[in-house]
Amino acid sequence: MLKVAIQMDPIEGVNIESDTTWLQAMEAQNRGYPVWVYDFRTLALEDGVLFCRARPVTLKQVVGDHVAFGDEVKLDLSRDIDVILMRQDPPFDMAYVTATYLLETVHPKTLVVNDPAEVRSAPEKLLVTHFPGLTPPTLISSDPVALVDFHERHGDVVLKPLHGAAGSGVVKLKAGDPNLEALIEIHATGSRDPLVIQKFIPAVSKGDKRIILIDGEPVGAINRIPAKDQVRSNLRVGGTAAPVELTPRDLEICKAIGPTLKARGLIFVGIDVIGDYLTEINVTSPTGAQQLLRFTGINAAALMWDAIEKKRGA
Repeated sequence: MLKVAIQMDPIEGVNIESDTTWLQAMEAQNRGYPVWVYDFRTLALEDGVLFCRARPVTLKQVVGDHVAFGDEVKLDLSRDIDVILMRQDPPFDMAYVTATYLLETVHPKTLVVNDPAEVRSAPEKLLVTHFPGLTPPTLISSDPVALVDFHERHGDVVLKPLHGAAGSGVVKLKAGDPNLEALIEIHATGSRDPLVIQKFIPAVSKGDKRIILIDGEPVGAINRIPAKDQVRSNLRVGGTAAPVELTPRDLEICKAIGPTLKARGLIFVGIDVIGDYLTEINVTSPTGAQQLLRFTGINAAALMWDAIEKKRGA
């Protein structure tokens, strides 16, 4: 029997009808695993031992009454726990990065999903650059000269913060749009991170496909359709989920990246595909599993736990 700790945002606030972490936690409970939840800010490393303050949970599929807590305890994450799910939402800032360093002290004795060192080395919008030919023309830079030059060469583009999430800060700029330099300046006032500028893919109007891969293998996909006259299809900013089939191109992309994901210990991954192009590889807290289950009956959380059990010999 696996003992599971989930590093996540407050479970009291999750939408149990759409949240992927909830589905993963419920599947763990259904398998008889004891489950604790904790905030990454309670992590504490002393004399080489990593602790956290955590609460055991009992989960119910009841809106408004979905969780009951036991008494808070101090957990030794290398001795008391078999599996840690690292599922708090970005921003991928230094606090997030520091949490990966701390969790690295217990992995793989305690299996952390996803591997914290690889999560740190694989920001969503950077890992895709390892696969030339699968992605649209893309530039990552803080240099206004380089960003403006890219815009002039490629016409319609999408601009987004490198470490953004859930569609935050994503804008479309038409060819010749005079606002790029002002947007670069605005971004620079609040962040020293680079920006991503990418050639606009018109196929986004038909949807941004989220494909879930378990241990490098695709298990299914949903389509996220942007609202009318919008470029962002993320469900958190008004996109609508719809069923979709995997195309031969989708499978080609998954075949190309799957071995790398598996080798890196990235067990639960969500990739974004627009038209024929891979745009992001999401390894922090990928979503879409509940919608996939609803549309297809495929339980990505169950498949994740199958893969974890195999790795743990459970």
